[in-house]
Amino acid sequence: MDEVFRALADPSRRRLLDSLNERSGQNLRDLCASLDMARQSVSAHLAILEAANLVTTIRRGREKLHYLNVAPINDIAERWINRFDRARIDALSDLKRALEDNTMTAQTPEFVYTTYIRTTPERLWQALTEPTFTRRYWGVTFESSWTPGSPLTVIQKGARIAHPEQVVLEAEPYRRLSYTWHTFTPEWAQALGISAELLATLAAEPRSKVAFEIEPLEDSVKLTVVHDGFEPGSTVLALVREGWPRVLSELKSLLETGEPLADASTSA
Repeated sequence: MDEVFRALADPSRRRLLDSLNERSGQNLRDLCASLDMARQSVSAHLAILEAANLVTTIRRGREKLHYLNVAPINDIAERWINRFDRARIDALSDLKRALEDNTMTAQTPEFVYTTYIRTTPERLWQALTEPTFTRRYWGVTFESSWTPGSPLTVIQKGARIAHPEQVVLEAEPYRRLSYTWHTFTPEWAQALGISAELLATLAAEPRSKVAFEIEPLEDSVKLTVVHDGFEPGSTVLALVREGWPRVLSELKSLLETGEPLADASTSA
């Protein structure tokens, strides 16, 4: 994690993270204007932040959009926190909490998260689709042929969730997977202890979708998760931003160590 601490040490780079925390999905022009910094300087700082995985990017048409990525802070807090003294633990916890809490109020109605996992694209694809994997780190299993347009049934804590609009959108093995998000049913809410009021709020929102982009590297895989299709102020998005970092941390741990960080069967 040396790259993370070096990246955070520079005040200009912290300003860039602050700007992305206030408004995710900015392009280079937006960042230059909001920080009154030269394009070359911003580009250089962004390169360092991307190398540390504190900033991740996706392309929308001809634009390259930048997003704050809390994965490195989450990894420090979840995996190596016991190596630090109490003062550093408190500082890291405060930073992690501030990044995650503030990101939930970002203006861009989508979630983007990038993590690096020491595994292969084939193994990661299995972990995203096969019940023997998903049950261990997520507490969820899927039934699908994993072909575009095929139905996707979600099973969580005994609740079986299916719907005609709950389908696979894209499936390029070992490269890209996308599907519509599950339906919020009374059975699902009862299984997870969700109140009737919260269920009504969730069910009233438009259906979102999630995409997993898999990029092989030398000895690992870059996984980018993009969850979008939300309206501004979405309650589902707030829950997604809280849940995905935990799920992906469990996934990373399972693939790298053979064991998830916690018992996923007790997780909502």
